[in-house]
Amino acid sequence: MKASRIAATVLAALGLTLTVAVHAETVLKIGYTSTRDSHYGAGADAFGEELARRTNGRFKVQHFPTAALGGEREMIEAVQLGTQDLVITSTGPVGNFVPDARIVDIPFLFRDYAHAHKVLDGAIGDELLKKFPGKGLVALAWMENGFRHITNSRRPVNVPEDVKGLKLRTMENKVHMEAFKAMGALPTPMSMTEVFTALQQGTVDGQENPIPVILSNKLYQVQKNVSLTGHVYSPALLLISPSVWGGLSEADRQAFVEAARAAVAANRKRVSEDEANGIATIRAAGVDVVEKVDHALFERAVAPAYVAYGKEFGAERIQQIQSVR
Repeated sequence: MKASRIAATVLAALGLTLTVAVHAETVLKIGYTSTRDSHYGAGADAFGEELARRTNGRFKVQHFPTAALGGEREMIEAVQLGTQDLVITSTGPVGNFVPDARIVDIPFLFRDYAHAHKVLDGAIGDELLKKFPGKGLVALAWMENGFRHITNSRRPVNVPEDVKGLKLRTMENKVHMEAFKAMGALPTPMSMTEVFTALQQGTVDGQENPIPVILSNKLYQVQKNVSLTGHVYSPALLLISPSVWGGLSEADRQAFVEAARAAVAANRKRVSEDEANGIATIRAAGVDVVEKVDHALFERAVAPAYVAYGKEFGAERIQQIQSVR
């Protein structure tokens, strides 16, 4: 009897241990500056759902939207250090960590969404992603914000001359700043977490962002004019901490990659939906929207900045991206 009771106790203990192992769960923190109900939130949701499905619930993604963990630069640093697991970030501050990535922020580099997707989902995009581990980061995928447009509280922007003298918040990105200097604007780099208040208080006259960002951050509430200049295609990135990535098995790494693909699909779908419906929302708030902008004029206005871009990235490299069909 004693032996059987001991055996039963051992089996029960083993059964309990096995049950705990099966249900063990690793919680990963993912941060982003937009709201949960945004194109970033849609991507993060899809990532978490697909990752849980592919790993039988062993990994759970915990959201920290609306810059709850800090601005983009701070979150990238935290992911680099391993104090944060994942971040969805615009490419704005990424060039401070991976300088080669700045090339995707050049104005009028991409003709349209199809062109941008073909470049970033192809060999050129993969080559850029491979630059990240050498800088203490792992990039899982290219996501997106969309094409950037100018908003301001002073006047409608119809032609490049209308931009002259405007104090515009830009991302902390010298590629963007050089373009606005070429147009005669006064670029003011600032974290996204400060933009709404800066616009509300008149610290800056305006800013530039894609429609999904203007919507999710409600920037149309503190701006009088939106002009659909589409001057820059704005990618985003899903970054994971090397400390997390390094501890994954090959099978789990593949699950993370597949989950990232699901995130990209959901994120781009939401961007498309926001662009289709967002102008009506912005107009309903009493904002003047200039839809028909002569993009060729704006392209010529930033042409002087291409001299600096050619020196930094190589004119042939820029041409290679522009030539993708």
